[in-house]
Amino acid sequence: MGWETGQTKPKTTTSEGVVALDADSMVILRQQIAIQAADRARLGSAWQDFDLLFTHPDGAPWHPAEVTEVFHLICELAGLPPIRLHDLRHGAATLALAAGVEMKVVQHMLRHSSITVTADIHTSVLPQVAFAAAEATAAIIPRQSACSLGLTTDHKGQSSSGRKPSRNHKTPG
Repeated sequence: MGWETGQTKPKTTTSEGVVALDADSMVILRQQIAIQAADRARLGSAWQDFDLLFTHPDGAPWHPAEVTEVFHLICELAGLPPIRLHDLRHGAATLALAAGVEMKVVQHMLRHSSITVTADIHTSVLPQVAFAAAEATAAIIPRQSACSLGLTTDHKGQSSSGRKPSRNHKTPG
């Protein structure tokens, strides 16, 4: 009991749709289709046709527990920390945003009805993205260097006058 699985339609019609994939992923999927076609030809009427892309060599569907077990093994062999399969959605969203994909596009990729769900639940800010944001923000602020203002500091952070610069110090100009 509890081992049986089934297939149902998605919760909403908006959950259905085309999944855009990169060229490298398409190569891998085409290889999988070729492997399945060879298995189907080899087995003939013994092939179990469930109209699924990822199956056992006889066409039988994978049980979700088997998929999870293999996924954890792959993570371990790759030296990655253990994560849940569902965490791949969070990772995909985070990487898409880090690559500059707009939040609305990420919402569509994940099939969320609300952009708020995408922003609040399925994304994280990678440290390099936060650093890039800080650099981009600082780049638009007009600045003068401390040297051009006649200020220099030693290795202890003290100004040339021997005092630490005041927070309320107003620079000329």
